[in-house]
Amino acid sequence: MPRSVNHVASRAKRKRILKLTRGYFGARKNVWTVAKNTWEKGLTYAYRDRRNKKRNFRALWIQRINAAARQEGLSYSVFMGKLTKAGIEINRKVLADLAMNNPEAFKAIVEKVK
Repeated sequence: MPRSVNHVASRAKRKRILKLTRGYFGARKNVWTVAKNTWEKGLTYAYRDRRNKKRNFRALWIQRINAAARQEGLSYSVFMGKLTKAGIEINRKVLADLAMNNPEAFKAIVEKVK
């Protein structure tokens, strides 16, 4: 008896992954083994970078707050220390947004903690 292979399902699986690799360079888009490896590696990059994104944004917010605080005569660490001591609970994301888009409000916060 001949070997039975579900070619429809395996072909569909290959087509699905090759469709996901459209736009990749060279053999990465149309050679099954290369495309599959590239796609799998892309998933690991995506998983890693979803976590790195949070670190990058926190670093960006800290840089923006530091720049705005230095214009008011305080360093970032001194400003954050005084903010905590004053009992003002405001996160870095909001502080960075105020520093960029509403400098008057940021200045008011700095005056409050000085």
